[in-house]
Parts: sequence; C-alpha cells; structure tokens
Amino acid sequence: MSVPLKAGVLIADDHAMVRRGLRHVLDAAPDLHVVAEAGDGIEAVELGLREDVDLAILDVAMPRRTGLAAARELSARRPGLKILMLSMHDVDQYFFEALHAGAAGYVLKSAADRDLLDACRAALRGEPFLYPPAVRTIIREHLEAAAAGEETDGEVLTPREREVVKLVAEAYTTEQIAELLVISPRTVERHRENILNKLGMRDRVELTRYAIRRGLVEP
Repeated sequence: MSVPLKAGVLIADDHAMVRRGLRHVLDAAPDLHVVAEAGDGIEAVELGLREDVDLAILDVAMPRRTGLAAARELSARRPGLKILMLSMHDVDQYFFEALHAGAAGYVLKSAADRDLLDACRAALRGEPFLYPPAVRTIIREHLEAAAAGEETDGEVLTPREREVVKLVAEAYTTEQIAELLVISPRTVERHRENILNKLGMRDRVELTRYAIRRGLVEP
C-alpha cells in the first residue's frame, strides 16, 4: 500500500486546546501535516469529504454527532480515508465500536504524546494500532465474560438511536434533530419512543443521564 510522503491530517475535537496540542505534535513530524480542523462530528464529516485528507483523527465524544458516528459515515462514503479514534476513556465499548466503525486504531489522549505518531503511521500503512495494555485488559475481560456465559456486547441501541439520544441530551428539539440527521420529525419521534421502550425510561432527563453514563455527551 502506497503511503504519502507527507500525509494530510484532519483533527476533530471540540476542545480548541486539544486540537492545538495535537497540531503541534503532528506538524513537528516530517511526514504529517494538519490540513483541517473540526469542532464537532458533522463538521468532521464535511471536511473529511471535501478536503485533501489522508487521515482523520476523531474524538469519540463530540457535540452534535459523535466521532464514532462520523467515522462510520466517512468509512462508508470515503473508504480510502484512514481513521483513528481519540478518547480520554479507556473503555472496551468504545474500543470495539471504533473498530466496527472502520477506525484503524484507538489512541488515549493521556498517551497521545507517546502513541499518536506511531498510530498515525500504522494507520497510513494500512495496519491496526492497538495499544498493548488496553488490548490485554479487553481480551481478559471478554474471555472472563464469555467463560461465565455473560453477554459481551451490552449495547441495545442502534447507531442511529445513539445519535438521537446524544442530540436529545444536548437539548436539541425534534425539528433540529430531524434537520441534523436529515430525517423527518415523525421519524425522530419514532426513534425516541423506541429508545425509551428499549431502555425502560420515561423522559429526557433519564435519557440525558444515560447519555452521560455511556460517554455520548460530557457532563
């Protein structure tokens, strides 16, 4: 697989300070150059499809649309684009969702200064980047759960339903959610009813608490 001599990178994170730190690390490398920055998942998709980008680094939890949702859309619409997920959470759910979304790897913000360049280069070569401590922990937990006969994937909502939960928790109205997701308000209401039924919840307050627990929004 051909690797560009100087790869164009998209950074997507809703914190300007984080983007600035990532840009500093990446632009100091001779083979990487930040060409675009996004502050939320929707902007990340727009820039990822429009700009001359070889690699997208997406924060897992962003406003309006999560990095995982953005990764799924970019993977589907621009298959050649390499994707890395960035997160402050060392959580197996996010790790596996990142891989399912089409990401080549998962980098913790706390270890970005150590792992980010290696992760970028691995992704551009078409190789996965899996940081060893997390892999060992995740494999052990899933083997233990499987041995005990437990369900290893507790996610009951579809990706679209998780998008709706996120936007509900961020206080978007039904009409605004419909516009952001390019669906009808009636479809939004149907998703909301299905979500409440699946989760056994009653209202926006409970959905917001759920969204915070699952890392879909920041508290």
